[in-house]
Amino acid sequence: MTLRSSSHRRLHITQIEVVPRQPSHFQGKDVLPFSEFLTDSFGRQHTYLRISLTERCNLRCQYCMPEEGVDLTPKNKLLSTEEIITLSRLFVKEGIEKIRLTGGEPLIRKDLLEIIGALDTLRDAGLQKISITTNALTLSKKLQQLKTAGLDQINISLDTLLPAKFEFITRRKGWNKVIEGIDAALEEEMHPVKVNCVVMRGINEEEICDFVQWTQDKAIDVRFIEYMPFDGNKWNSKKMVPYQEMLGIIRARWPDLERLSDEVSDTSKAYRVPGFAGQIGFITSMSDNFCGGCNRVRITADGNLKVCLFGNAEVSLRDALRSGTSEAELLEIIGAAVKRKKKQHAGMLSLAKMKNRPMILIDNKHQTVMPKYTAKYAQCHIKSATEGMKSPIYNIKLCPLPGQGFVFYSENSYMQTQYDGVSCRHYSKKTSNVSGDKEHHQDTKEKDQQKQYTNLESDGVTDIDTMKYWGSDYYTFVNTNNQKKLKGADSGMNPPHAFVQNNNPSKYSDVDTTYSEHYNRISQLPSEIDVPELTHIDQEGKAQMVSVGHKKDTLRTATASGVITVGKEVFHLIESNQVKKGDVLTVAKLAGIMGAKQCSNLIPLCHNIPLNSIEVELSLDAVSHSILIEATVSSSGKTGVEMEALTGVTIAALTVYDMCKAVTHKMVIHDIKLLSKSGGQRGDYKYK
Repeated sequence: MTLRSSSHRRLHITQIEVVPRQPSHFQGKDVLPFSEFLTDSFGRQHTYLRISLTERCNLRCQYCMPEEGVDLTPKNKLLSTEEIITLSRLFVKEGIEKIRLTGGEPLIRKDLLEIIGALDTLRDAGLQKISITTNALTLSKKLQQLKTAGLDQINISLDTLLPAKFEFITRRKGWNKVIEGIDAALEEEMHPVKVNCVVMRGINEEEICDFVQWTQDKAIDVRFIEYMPFDGNKWNSKKMVPYQEMLGIIRARWPDLERLSDEVSDTSKAYRVPGFAGQIGFITSMSDNFCGGCNRVRITADGNLKVCLFGNAEVSLRDALRSGTSEAELLEIIGAAVKRKKKQHAGMLSLAKMKNRPMILIDNKHQTVMPKYTAKYAQCHIKSATEGMKSPIYNIKLCPLPGQGFVFYSENSYMQTQYDGVSCRHYSKKTSNVSGDKEHHQDTKEKDQQKQYTNLESDGVTDIDTMKYWGSDYYTFVNTNNQKKLKGADSGMNPPHAFVQNNNPSKYSDVDTTYSEHYNRISQLPSEIDVPELTHIDQEGKAQMVSVGHKKDTLRTATASGVITVGKEVFHLIESNQVKKGDVLTVAKLAGIMGAKQCSNLIPLCHNIPLNSIEVELSLDAVSHSILIEATVSSSGKTGVEMEALTGVTIAALTVYDMCKAVTHKMVIHDIKLLSKSGGQRGDYKYK
């Protein structure tokens, strides 16, 4: 192995055998021009591998890491240097041309130079580029060694040009060190030097033009990234500044801004101000996805293969390696995961509701088991013990039990058949103990070792899995196959399963009783609470139409949404426009508009009011095989248009059902709700 300098000789680089890449490992199949294992079902060839080296970071960016921090994975569960190199060699042999090292913050990993040096030896096998994404806090001191080891490209995260704001966003100091790192990268001619800026409304959107101006004399590529939803960053659609809005802000100052050409697999839409040394780009994951040209796969720091940044399906390559899996078998696992990659991600509204890793852990620790690798028991770590919360992707509600803990129950039981078992974590450094004990932490070994299994068939509880988990308390999973035997079944909750915090494993039989008692208790309203009156009922309890004659005409708007889950077969028919009755989405849109206009004829006590506009949009959600429907109605009148918006969504959903019922009746219309309204005496409303 040829080393580049005398300083490089001091690095203890693992010697690895460079093997020319083999186009195909499928037995009995013709040799293909590109690896079948890295080609998905839509023909996309994956040539770009991102490897997370660590979950640790020396910053605490608000959009990346939850404020309370994250639990760190034990070191023995992270990929070792040798495992990283082994997987890299395998992927390069199959066709990977570019490897990017990420984190956490990769510069804090002690064996970084060794890893880069080992990757450098893979160039003869087809590797073309070695890059890294860093916050650059320590870059200026390490850059020369990194370049000598083989680093080609560098991306630097920087969201503000103001030192004080940097400290606010990252919860740490260090802006000057980042600027030093950028300047050092330019001096070392690490072209291109890319600066990633996450744009957040109310935080840094007023600096967009300052970043563009920065490229006048610096040969940098500033990429503006739309704010994306990840677990722990409290994503809010109001914070997101879409690409077109950013582009408009820039063009207002530089009307001659010119569009540059992009490669098919580029994530950024490139632009340049004529005469400027650098350029800018927009990463539009939320408003205008680039899934069609996606060529990227990810390996997490704990060894999970993640084929989509926004997907929550992962498979453990670490476990496969450590169990002695052969290279051929490992490739089969990789190929199966790549083949399951969706055509595109779910879209902005769906992504905001999905349970995904925090960005700091996008390569760590949060695992949704794919159907082929399911576990028997679902597991969950509770983030907060002070209030109820919802896990939107699984529709699991958490409710407090006085002195006992928590109960989860699923509101949509039809979703439970998707996986045999699911592993999901809410990240927290501490977990409160609701029964009054002090907070405490358990050693990792103790957490891993302590598992108990019990049968309680006499109470209708068939399996219980109690474990000392990532937090400080016991949590128990109760699988209630025979719901009729549950004492809480008459509460109307009909829980298909429940999770209960349990500090005394001997008290399993009290679970269902406590569950019922709790909901009976919280369903009783205190007498001093004022209950709102129904305006459509008079004092004698008879229905009446509310008079609006005394009200002033004002601008009213309302937006409603709903979902119809149609199943895989119907979804693909709609997607390819092969439903016999015609274009489902177009017909449903027209039906939704007509339904909104007929609202007063359908809802007995609804006023007939003139409408200014009706907008009905339907979008495909490939993750859940659903149609997402949204209707917005506006009027200048004396009463609101909430019912018109809700009716539009409902009629559109029913139209989808009607057009597809010849294929299947297993379609479910759900989650119809009012998202927002404006105008009127009661003021504005937004669904939370």
